[in-house]
Amino acid sequence: MSESGLFSAREFRARAINQMGGPVEDAWRDHGDHLLNPQSIREIEGIRLKDAAVLIGIVDDGDGEDAKVILTQRTSTLRKHSGQIAFPGGGIDEEDATPEVAALREAEEEVGLHPSFVETVGRLPLYLSGTGFRIQPVLAVVQRGFTITPNPDEVDEVFEVPLSFLMNPHNHRRDSRMWQGKVRHFYTMPYHDYYIWGITAGILRTLYERLYA
Repeated sequence: MSESGLFSAREFRARAINQMGGPVEDAWRDHGDHLLNPQSIREIEGIRLKDAAVLIGIVDDGDGEDAKVILTQRTSTLRKHSGQIAFPGGGIDEEDATPEVAALREAEEEVGLHPSFVETVGRLPLYLSGTGFRIQPVLAVVQRGFTITPNPDEVDEVFEVPLSFLMNPHNHRRDSRMWQGKVRHFYTMPYHDYYIWGITAGILRTLYERLYA
């Protein structure tokens, strides 16, 4: 299979449906930057977390073409994770029947992505955030033809990154910094002028480990 075919939306869909690593429900401790911070994760498990969902939208540019990943840059005025690179997403509301419903709703509210262009194809293991969220990443294939209209209260910019770049382990750098008095280890994936790190990079690392490692 060619390099472009390996990272096509068709191949992504197949891998998302038949992903490796055991059941999603039991696997979150074994992936991403959770492995880099075992003590911190044990502490996070002991606090009350808010359920959230994010949409990992893989844009279909046709068979043999390198798919793209939709990402946002959050505004600098948000209370949490301001200015950071993120997936479209947010808190799961009581009326959201599933995380998929929440992720699709949030994507439409944040960036104007209409659900009619989106096919959900699976989930990744949960991501537990030290900022108080239990995040369910929802995997999806997005067909071209959609219109992006960012909500200016939440999103400064919407952009796309080649899936092949994000799934190349040579682009997964490790870094650390002090956070709440302890050293926190995390992944970074700088792309041009975009500094992808933290939760987003941790989820992308899990995506690599489950689908492409």
